[in-house]
Amino acid sequence: QVQLVESGGGSVQTGDSLRLSCAVAARTFSPFAMGWFRQTQGKEREFVAAIRWFADYTYYSDSVKDRFAISRDSAKNMLWLQMNSLKPDDTAVYYCAAETTGYWNRGYDSAQDYDYWGQGTQVTVSS
Repeated sequence: QVQLVESGGGSVQTGDSLRLSCAVAARTFSPFAMGWFRQTQGKEREFVAAIRWFADYTYYSDSVKDRFAISRDSAKNMLWLQMNSLKPDDTAVYYCAAETTGYWNRGYDSAQDYDYWGQGTQVTVSS
């Protein structure tokens, strides 16, 4: 059983920074990749960033690629999302997720390809 727990969300103003954390509790954990997604009221879950667990590859949506940075410590089962220059459009519930089946069938930006999800943490950016 794999459990993911996000933390670090909060309310900030435009231009501020925030760092989200995702702690993984598992007997063994060696996913192909992990990712961050976000979701707002009435909209589908949106891809934010992804990172290979044992390879130096990262992936970002166009809307965050120059502002956010995903990182991980595979030895400690930790995942982070550093968010800089936050905008009101970044307001959402942010989820961390793990892909544990070996590869993305649809792509790194597809929520359906991730097997485990955290409970989410709220990020609110005001003008």
